[in-house]
Amino acid sequence: MRAELSPSPVVGQAHTDVLIIGAGPSGTAAASLLHREGWTVRIVEKQQFPRFVIGESLLPHSMDLLERAGLLEAAQARGFMEKRGAVFWREGETCNFDFANQFTAGWNYTYQVPRAEFDLALADAVAARGVEVLYRHAVQAVDFSDPDRVVTQLGTPDGGRRTVTSRFVLDCSGYGRVLPRLLDLELPSDFPIRESLFAHVTGDLRPEGREEGKIWICINAEGAWIWIIPFSDGRTSVGVVAEPSFFQDFPGTPAEQLRAIVQTEPNAAARLAGAEFCWEPKRIRGYACRVKALHGPGFALVGNATEFLDPIFSSGVTLALASAIRAAEVLTRQLRGEAVCWTREYDEHVMQGINAFRSYVVAWYEGVLPNIFFAAGANPNIMRQICSVLAGYVWDRSNPYVMQPERALPLLAKLVKGRQPARP
Repeated sequence: MRAELSPSPVVGQAHTDVLIIGAGPSGTAAASLLHREGWTVRIVEKQQFPRFVIGESLLPHSMDLLERAGLLEAAQARGFMEKRGAVFWREGETCNFDFANQFTAGWNYTYQVPRAEFDLALADAVAARGVEVLYRHAVQAVDFSDPDRVVTQLGTPDGGRRTVTSRFVLDCSGYGRVLPRLLDLELPSDFPIRESLFAHVTGDLRPEGREEGKIWICINAEGAWIWIIPFSDGRTSVGVVAEPSFFQDFPGTPAEQLRAIVQTEPNAAARLAGAEFCWEPKRIRGYACRVKALHGPGFALVGNATEFLDPIFSSGVTLALASAIRAAEVLTRQLRGEAVCWTREYDEHVMQGINAFRSYVVAWYEGVLPNIFFAAGANPNIMRQICSVLAGYVWDRSNPYVMQPERALPLLAKLVKGRQPARP
């Protein structure tokens, strides 16, 4: 498998056991574990950190994963806002999930993180341990034709060329999706195209105490939903997700659009009545994506370079960390000369998490999940099991709402229909 190399002159060459593309959470988690096992690792990152990226609300299972990667202390040291749960609103209805009341034994809180600060903290932590992080280095071509080494050509910050040879490449490039694009691995998503408009604001009227750090998800009458994510520095992330046609009813600048959309949902409108934008709102459209394969000879795709579903359940960082840790474990055994099966040991594990979240995303947009959330008689035991999914514990096979959500959720929706108590 080969993406053609440029004949431009090369100004530097280096060798490493593993080349990691991308210095986000998946890249730094994989680098931390591989370096701890004694492998030489280089990270190449197209941008200069700190840099803005969306995906700011973590899930409690992220804490387990950060701890396994040796990066939890780096995150804890930054004083991020503690997230104790999630509150869903639909006009006069509310559903309050508290991570202390969940089925799976695990963390009962996590963090709301400005990603510029969070990602830099993790990258600085691995750099301090001796992992080289090459910022402003863009992957231009990769050659997998030699079974004993991968040849990657980089563009350097000064416009030159640098070649890195490695035994393996992990693509942790997230939305950059470097190898899927170079190797023609991308597939169109089977999700409808959706659009998000978002910004950071000040002046958020937050609840007090334990409720302050919970994410709010507010659904308006047209089915669009608004996120409200508070940060410890006084800023709040606010965004709306809807089908593109929804935004056509709101003329004006992005700031005027976002402000008008917030006014369509009374709970968000009251909380953000005095909010002021920190910067002009940004827009992302058609963000869902898929790939033909998660691995190949000499490489594996990790995190959002594999698939991205939807921001509704804040699954991005959790899936990124989980796939990075599994990839590092499988790759370590391979580099030691052991026989490994990437399909069974990596792909199936990653896809279990993706598919579990996929079922919940589908159920959300079909209206099944909101009806469950807002049903007055929902069974507390079942809600604890669902809470564990929302906390990111989608690999807990003892949870029936992990293993067969595509069957269990519609059945539960029928049981709670008409606000009748659900049965266990």
